[in-house]
Amino acid sequence: MSGGSKKVSSVECRGEQIHERFMNQHALENFGAYIKAKLLFDHVVEDMAELRNDPRCFRLIAQQVASADSVCANIEEGYGRLSRSEYIRLLDFARGSARETLGRYDRMKHWLDASVIRHRVGLADEIIAILTRTMQTLQSQHREGTAKTSYLRDDTSLSDIDPSFPRHSTPDTPPS
Repeated sequence: MSGGSKKVSSVECRGEQIHERFMNQHALENFGAYIKAKLLFDHVVEDMAELRNDPRCFRLIAQQVASADSVCANIEEGYGRLSRSEYIRLLDFARGSARETLGRYDRMKHWLDASVIRHRVGLADEIIAILTRTMQTLQSQHREGTAKTSYLRDDTSLSDIDPSFPRHSTPDTPPS
């Protein structure tokens, strides 16, 4: 390297070279659970608009929009983390929110058409299945040492990444 240029590492993703700093966003936008979660959110907004004039549904509407948004938000936040365990934890939160959205659709049978409910429940089930498989794969890769996601670190603290970040001290160890 000459002239003080900074080395940028790249990785292969679906057959193409991607700079590692762009990989998270590229991978996020192509992650099946995220694509489906955004679609589910759009459906929720559309479905809840039909119920906005019924006072009995005000709280249900707010909760349904929030839980569908939480699926997307937790996946997004997980992609912003460097720790494998944090990423898995956030995918688990997203899965819980998808389950909440699914369950509420089941209970909205009094206001929504059965075919709409079946479609939305099916979409939520697909999201849950993808998230579950992804979490299982990440956990298995970690146990076997075959992780392919090079940007994820196993149980890394911020002080391991940025030496200027203070380490947490315990009663037995002084701060560094």
